[in-house]
Amino acid sequence: MSKAKLISPYGGNKLVNLVVTGKERDELLGRAPQLPSIKITMRNLCDLELIATGGFSPLDRFMGKADYERVLHEMRLSDGVLFPLPITLTADPKELPTVGEDIVLRNANNDVIAIMTLDEVYHWDLETEAALAYGSTDAKHPMVSEMARWNKVCISGPMKVVNLPKYYDFVELRRTPAQVREILEGMGHDNVVAFQTRNPLHRIHEELTKRAAAQVGGSLIIHPVVGMTKPGDVDHYTRVRIYKALVENYYDKKSTLLSLLPLAMRMAGPKEVMLHAIIRRNHGANHFIVGRDHAGPGKDSTGKPFYGPYEAQENMRKYEHELGVKMIPFEELVYLPDEQRYVEGKDVPQGAKTLNISGTQVRDEYLAKGKLLPEWFTRPETAEILREMYPPRHKQGFCIWFTGLSGSGKSATTQVLTSLLLERGREVTILDGDVVRTHLSKGLGFSKEDRDTNILRIGFVAGEIVQATGAVICAAISPYRAAREEARKMVGENFVEVYMDTPVEVCEERDVKGLYAKARQAMLDGKPMGFTGVDDPYEPPIAPEITLKGYGATPEENAHTIIAYLEEQGFLLK
Repeated sequence: MSKAKLISPYGGNKLVNLVVTGKERDELLGRAPQLPSIKITMRNLCDLELIATGGFSPLDRFMGKADYERVLHEMRLSDGVLFPLPITLTADPKELPTVGEDIVLRNANNDVIAIMTLDEVYHWDLETEAALAYGSTDAKHPMVSEMARWNKVCISGPMKVVNLPKYYDFVELRRTPAQVREILEGMGHDNVVAFQTRNPLHRIHEELTKRAAAQVGGSLIIHPVVGMTKPGDVDHYTRVRIYKALVENYYDKKSTLLSLLPLAMRMAGPKEVMLHAIIRRNHGANHFIVGRDHAGPGKDSTGKPFYGPYEAQENMRKYEHELGVKMIPFEELVYLPDEQRYVEGKDVPQGAKTLNISGTQVRDEYLAKGKLLPEWFTRPETAEILREMYPPRHKQGFCIWFTGLSGSGKSATTQVLTSLLLERGREVTILDGDVVRTHLSKGLGFSKEDRDTNILRIGFVAGEIVQATGAVICAAISPYRAAREEARKMVGENFVEVYMDTPVEVCEERDVKGLYAKARQAMLDGKPMGFTGVDDPYEPPIAPEITLKGYGATPEENAHTIIAYLEEQGFLLK
């Protein structure tokens, strides 16, 4: 690749590099124990790595206030360079030193990652950022629900990175932007097309990527995201095994590079596509494949997609010249079995037989039933890896998440449902709200923060049980939508939200503990307790999988309704 092709606002021929080595690194590590420190999240860690190695060039730090504000309102850094989304680091103000002093950034294991000189501390607002950056304040958006748990201030300042994140898997495929550029230059092509993926590759993707490389007459980089993707996505270990098998057996190794990208996706659709293009520009690509609903998070609480199917392509087309990356749109391909080839939908001969399998069919008609995907649709290596890693649905774990007011009927229905599941041969773990507060969440109060923490703890445990193919029933009030959405993300797609829709008046009539009466008296006395349904809000689900009436129907009837749903979805055999 000619070096002139790399001149752009995004790194040019010189990428940001914040990694220090040798004597300077040793001195910084020696100072670290005496400095204040904070632990950063997985998202922060992914962002920091891309800042440090030049993947986010020209960013050389987490955004300060001037960059942050202009990016939100204009999609530009303070110097005018196009940049679509905020890249920030939030912190608890109580843990921070004085501006001008140094602070250590540590990972979850307390390892020293970087030392930052604190230049700025500024406040941010969840609803403002959500609306401007992601176009929605709906907690169904994975970023919106996650942001509800972030700290209240953002911090920024120059960083010296002493340790990049340490990986033990697929080490040979983990390369910095500079290393990727060097390999691509060695392939000798002026043009490079990049393919972003967070899903397994099937024959249609193989055909598309090969056509794209041929179209530009250049090299191809298959660049899958292995940081944070959409909740419920196929894990990166499975995906990378598939990518390796395909590149090894079906691609031209002289012009194809497989390299992993530790990106934390925002699922921001039309804005995220530009971030992806910037990252690929910094890795040496000047063409980028953009598909339908690129980086889309799915549907909102009303069942409507967050973004239009072609918004990302339209945005990319609008800014491709400034980005220095030309878009190659993902055209719809269909398979002609009689000719054993893929063609674009517009080129299908009249009357020709066509075959296609949707993502839903892959999940529900094949993987969920233990069927091998057909060879015309996917390579045998892919089909076998997916079947190994994804057992039939009746052998998968699942979570029944009850939500509703105190006294709405959650516990009574749970008791019946547990017996019915045991009768069907499914071992069941019960995470009851009161029991969890006695053990797992002992010491937590009833502030919004503590309630969210309690729900996230339940969600974490439930996710571990489901991942181990167990069935778990969670029965907690879980009053806030954002926390429930975070719990859903922890569990994955086998999450069944059951809303016990019982009026507060009925719940009060059943209140053998007298909690409602106590809460109402406390309000009269001017000492509100923060009791859900009385002086603290309950946010009912907008689109739960199941809605039950906690009155007018018996716990037995409600439990059988849930059993019928589980049978219909394949979690139980009929």
